[in-house]
Amino acid sequence: MSIEELQDQVDQLLEEMDELQEVCDTLPQCDEDDGCATCETNKKIEALEEKIEALEEKIEGLMGEEEEE
Repeated sequence: MSIEELQDQVDQLLEEMDELQEVCDTLPQCDEDDGCATCETNKKIEALEEKIEALEEKIEGLMGEEEEE
């Protein structure tokens, strides 16, 4: 996969995460002290963050390979 394709995936995941975060602030469990721990939306956001981190690491790796050449 090219760097551009990976960056497009990151951008899509960031948009999806932003949408979920907007919803997250309006959920009833957000008023509870441990609301985030039981919130499915928050779990989805965390999973997206992990995917984004993994893709960014791949991008950095590919960029490092290009610099070596």
